[in-house]
Amino acid sequence: MKEVKLTSLVKTSGCAAKLPPKKLEEVLKTLPSYKSPNLLEDFTGNEDALVFDLGNNRVMVQSVDFFPPMVDDPYIFGQIAAANAISDIYAMGCEPSIALNLLCIPSCLEDSVMQQILKGGVDKAIEANCIIAGGHTISDPTPKYGLCVTGFGTKDNLWKNHGAKINDVLVLTKKIGVGVINTATKAEMVDEKLKKEALLSMTTLNKKAKEVASNYNISCATDVTGFSLIGHSIEMVGNENYSIKIDSNKVPMFDGVLDLARFGLLAEGMYHNRDFSDKKVTYLNNIKTEVVDLLHDPQTSGGLLLALCKEDAQKLVKELDDAWIIGEVIEKQQTPLIIV
Repeated sequence: MKEVKLTSLVKTSGCAAKLPPKKLEEVLKTLPSYKSPNLLEDFTGNEDALVFDLGNNRVMVQSVDFFPPMVDDPYIFGQIAAANAISDIYAMGCEPSIALNLLCIPSCLEDSVMQQILKGGVDKAIEANCIIAGGHTISDPTPKYGLCVTGFGTKDNLWKNHGAKINDVLVLTKKIGVGVINTATKAEMVDEKLKKEALLSMTTLNKKAKEVASNYNISCATDVTGFSLIGHSIEMVGNENYSIKIDSNKVPMFDGVLDLARFGLLAEGMYHNRDFSDKKVTYLNNIKTEVVDLLHDPQTSGGLLLALCKEDAQKLVKELDDAWIIGEVIEKQQTPLIIV
């Protein structure tokens, strides 16, 4: 059978395939509410995972994530998808323990492709000390893969995506721009060095970042994925009585990615993200269009975004190989987010 490129079978890839956040928000508001005293967090708070109280200060966290491929190599695709799904558990300050596969696979592909996708997922889960115990597969013209991941932690050490404190600073643990790089890769307009850097970022677990950050008092946390740095920062504000200010000059971006954005190699999800944040962001200092586009770039398996006091943040970035202070929590402004 003729070899088929995975990316040739999809229209959108990775976290860029997410539904537009504005549309999703409108639909979720119409759903009936069913509450349980044990359910501490659900989708209404835009948390990265649900939180279920097990008693005795123990909690279970659970999340699900899957998407179409952004690379042609099935093994690397499996690794990226697993790392991305597991990240939601780390973003809650918890440890992943057990997972289930979710796989959609076209009948035109060799069985070896399915085997390599699943092997990539298993190997990455093993690295995270997480067991993949089963799952579900269906035949589908568009390949998709991901995991439903369950983790555990304590209520005392649980991280939430709200509750930051005025004068906290924000730390980001991965560079942004993989959405642009994936788009440019599909168009065969990116060099191998940049492509490899993006692949390394996407296949890297947020395990170390979570473990090191757990030694500090984290006020608020999330991970940066399909809704972009701006979108997830807005979620961190939510209905809280503060705003977030991000210094665009301090946001880490892959070398060369601004040129690709300037050339128009932008993921479809970027436009959805900009539409969602249109009235929620104030831009100062005449920020260039390509920079704004990158801040809205949908990330696949992106880094953690953490709020903590400045002194601890400075210590944290020294401990991690890749971590940058990019902004701060300020008194409430007219919009949730200020970009300078």
